[in-house]
Amino acid sequence: MSRIGKKPVAVPSAVKVELKDHTIKTSGPKGTLSYRYPDVVEVSFDAANSQVKVACKDDTPQAKALHGLTRALIANMVRGCEQGYGRKLEIYGTGYGCDVKGTRLLLNCGYMGRGVDQHGKPREAQFVIEIPAGLKVTVEVKAARGDSDPAKLTVSGADKQMVGQFAAEIRALRPPEPYKGKGIRYEGEHVRRKQGKAFASGSGG
Repeated sequence: MSRIGKKPVAVPSAVKVELKDHTIKTSGPKGTLSYRYPDVVEVSFDAANSQVKVACKDDTPQAKALHGLTRALIANMVRGCEQGYGRKLEIYGTGYGCDVKGTRLLLNCGYMGRGVDQHGKPREAQFVIEIPAGLKVTVEVKAARGDSDPAKLTVSGADKQMVGQFAAEIRALRPPEPYKGKGIRYEGEHVRRKQGKAFASGSGG
């Protein structure tokens, strides 16, 4: 048995849990999530103690592996519905910036020109990204100033996996380059720098 899997998941009063047809559903202030758990594990809700318990149905390696995974996913769901998850991003580079209009994230990351959209109209930014349902993007600083003061944004939502995936997709549009560090990075991310090419000067004779 997994040591993690055996630990009950405490459910705060703000979160509601429903179990039906091998599916667990959690709802709270930050949203609603559902997960169909594997057949090799059993999930129960102890309403008296406000705990979700996960148990193995057998001792197969697959059941043991899924035991801890299922418990971890349910714990993430409970926390996400109560508190939510967030991933902060920073955009470095002169002229780089971000904005949110409705359900779209607009990014300018140093590429030449903005081009046109599928209707032949000028694009509002170099990247116009539809924000997935269930996620929210908040812009704290719209424009970067030089290479030291970045634009800043936060991806937040109840689903930990969705938050991490969308933040990774944004970063992948312009990963930080190693010379001046321009690009999109996670807050607190260390960018390994490379020394620029040195040109030696000499007199020919």
